[in-house]
Amino acid sequence: MILEKDIKVLEVLNKNETLSQRAVAEKVDLSIGSVNASIKLLTEEGYLFCEKRSRNFNYIVTEKGIEFLEEYLKSSRSKKIVLHRDNKKEIKQAVILAAGHREDFNMPVGMLTLHDKTIIDRIIDILYENGIEKIVLVTGYEKECYEELAQKRNLHIVFNDRYKWTGTMYSLSLAKEFIDDDFILIESDLVFEERAIKDMLDNECRDCMLITSESGSEDEAFVEVRNGFLYKMSKDKHQFNKIDGEMIGISRISFHVYKKLLEEFKGNRNPYLNYEYALLDVGRNYNIGYTKIDDLVWFEVDNREHYEHLVNYVYPKIKRKEQEVKTKVLKKYIVEGLGVLGENIKSIAPAGGMTNKNYKVTVEQKNYILRIPGAGTSDMIDRKQEKANSSLASTLGLDTKVVYFNEETGVKIAEFIENGETLNGQTAKMEENMMLSAKVLKKLHTSHIRFNNTFDVFELMEYYENLLMKVKGKNFEDYYETKNKVFGLRSILKDIGVDIVPCHNDTVPENFIKSGENKIYLIDWEYSGMNDPMWDLAAHSIECNFSPSDEELFLKIYFEGEISDNHKKRILIYKICQDFLWSTWTNLKEAQGDDFGAYGIDRYNRAKRNLNLI
Repeated sequence: MILEKDIKVLEVLNKNETLSQRAVAEKVDLSIGSVNASIKLLTEEGYLFCEKRSRNFNYIVTEKGIEFLEEYLKSSRSKKIVLHRDNKKEIKQAVILAAGHREDFNMPVGMLTLHDKTIIDRIIDILYENGIEKIVLVTGYEKECYEELAQKRNLHIVFNDRYKWTGTMYSLSLAKEFIDDDFILIESDLVFEERAIKDMLDNECRDCMLITSESGSEDEAFVEVRNGFLYKMSKDKHQFNKIDGEMIGISRISFHVYKKLLEEFKGNRNPYLNYEYALLDVGRNYNIGYTKIDDLVWFEVDNREHYEHLVNYVYPKIKRKEQEVKTKVLKKYIVEGLGVLGENIKSIAPAGGMTNKNYKVTVEQKNYILRIPGAGTSDMIDRKQEKANSSLASTLGLDTKVVYFNEETGVKIAEFIENGETLNGQTAKMEENMMLSAKVLKKLHTSHIRFNNTFDVFELMEYYENLLMKVKGKNFEDYYETKNKVFGLRSILKDIGVDIVPCHNDTVPENFIKSGENKIYLIDWEYSGMNDPMWDLAAHSIECNFSPSDEELFLKIYFEGEISDNHKKRILIYKICQDFLWSTWTNLKEAQGDDFGAYGIDRYNRAKRNLNLI
């Protein structure tokens, strides 16, 4: 049996057949006896031929030996170092390379407008919708164009002042200050279907490139795959035995490989190096995988002609394709949830939603509401508890029947409220609607059901604060000073005493759906749990923007008479707590890409004003 040490001897003799056994032993760091045994074995196997010349022996590698070495070298090249113990990794970071300049435009390509938004805004929206929390934008040409966007969208900006004389690897290396985990890498001149990012995130390989079928754009970066991983990449077709696809400029890179890229780049003497070729260099020792979407619709903008073609032809096609894919996904949820045939689904129509996305679904003659949770909500909502509480609420007749609830994804299907009227801040002030809202809340609060979870606002404040720190979001300047005052309210509540009953805890007017003259439903039980019922009353007053007289009337209806000083004080305390809590929640959502305008700071300032009343 040929061992590794025997192969080393064969390799040395292949380079110099005149070496003595002593010289071979020194080169392979073996004893002379071991070298002698290897030479004997290699000769018996027909890999070596011993030829005596004068007083010396020459050890000549035979044709069989040459073939053996070739096979060994091929197999050695295919062996890669395993870098990751665990392939499954959730990605929360992204880098967008936006430093370059195209001669046809007096602005960065990312700032070019599509039908409804800029290219860069579209990329950012797709990333945030897929759970990316931190985005690093590497700018260069006309960097000022991105500065306002960075503030608005909570981006980390890095400036490449050498963008005219450097390639994308230099830009990528500048992002190292902000990158501390695996990330998605995207070039800002790309417009592509939303599913490209989702498919990359779903790939279990932590280092991979997105490839598609050849586009015929005449600027393709062709890719060859071997053994399930990237093997070769070039724009020259003549370098390939086979072409497996085309790389488009979207990659998934682990933090470990990013560090390897930076190490490789340290000795760089060609500033024009692009990251994909550096990644392929790293791939000599570590496997770089791929995600292939054959029918992906995408486009790269290099000039004015490209841009016009994108706007007029490609982007409408992308939007149509995205709608088809979205409808297909929604139908899959419906088929799975209701156990029906796809052909029985008559229609799917958007039905609003602030954080989540809701759809009215018609299956044969019956209507349902399909709820798809928004990005980032999995960190904030306990879906198992929501499912249990929704079921209890339905049993009480407070909400419609939930016919499907996936605890893992949060996807929910409930019976549709026919002829439903969703309340808003204005209609909630009508006395007839106040009577219905107060009645449904009173029924919940005085019921004998018990939720298995407790809604503790002070614990939730700490939780949201930690989530905000995790995504490196910004808090208010005097946050900790105000927090100390708010947390002081806990002892006041303890002194005056509180009731703990089942509560909804998110009594915005939009969660009250009126059906007919005398019936109202309370929907969306994501934040439900055991709590002081005064929380629900305080929340409803704030969210409906009740005036003092509106609030007085609503409370008279709820309490069927005068309200006590104890109740008034608890309601004021909970108004403060809610304003403080939801202002932090707003900061967290904005750190994840949403834009709430002045909503967060307005609530925070109101909390501070009300603290002075306590």
